[in-house]
Amino acid sequence: MALSSMTGFARSHGVSGPYAWAWELKSVNAKGLELRLRLPPGWDAVETPVRAKAAELLSRGTVQGTLTVNREGVVPVVRVNEAVLSAVIETMRDLAERIEASPPTLDGILGMKGVVEVTDQDEREEDRLTAEAAVVAGCASALEALAAMRRHEGLALGNLLNTRLDEIATLTARAEAAPGRRPEAIKARLAEQIATILGSSDRFDTDRLHQEALLMASKADIREELDRLVAHVAQARNLLKQGGAVGRRLDFLAQELHRESNTLCAKANDLELTNIGLGLKGVVEQFREQVQNLE
Repeated sequence: MALSSMTGFARSHGVSGPYAWAWELKSVNAKGLELRLRLPPGWDAVETPVRAKAAELLSRGTVQGTLTVNREGVVPVVRVNEAVLSAVIETMRDLAERIEASPPTLDGILGMKGVVEVTDQDEREEDRLTAEAAVVAGCASALEALAAMRRHEGLALGNLLNTRLDEIATLTARAEAAPGRRPEAIKARLAEQIATILGSSDRFDTDRLHQEALLMASKADIREELDRLVAHVAQARNLLKQGGAVGRRLDFLAQELHRESNTLCAKANDLELTNIGLGLKGVVEQFREQVQNLE
């Protein structure tokens, strides 16, 4: 399966009878899948099938979907509100008996608010149902385009992540071969540290000295951290090769790589290992940031 990013954009539009519609989809990073829909009033019927299609195609990401619908080519209908017209005429007759004024004109009466109503032609149920089906199909098309864009970005992201893993593997191999890890180098540093301890006091506890020597030796050994770094890199490569929705598992491995690189820095006992550890931390942080975009 292909890797997918969680960011993308897609549009679709069409016409069904008197209805012209358009979808706009935007996707960004998220821990799970969240579909936020903005629908025109009266179009709630399309929400359920649209959500089902999104869950079928996508695993993670916040998707903002906006639907616009216009009813075009509809003949306006002019109606006279008989109740309002009757009330207006009756009022005018009553006033005509009490005051002298010019008789009302037809355009004056029709121009009064509420007498004439201009509305759109009534919707036909079959037109509306056909349009709803077209809108749902259009959203499915937009979702497929969005998923394709996310896969395209996921391919580029996968290449970047493999490059970061190569860098981590190279730095791990450098740490493995560092002269500071050789037994004679560790032995020399321990001897120097013990000599410093002995020189600081004429009185010392032999057992305590032995314990301190063992502690120094364990702190100087980064064998366990190197082994785990190698294992985590191998597992991350397998997940990238496997593809699909592996973002969460890679994020966990990124945290583990970060932990091991921190420990290696803490245990580093010479300048070269310290520099390697700092390099590892930088590359692992880049890996973590890029993994956040993966589905």
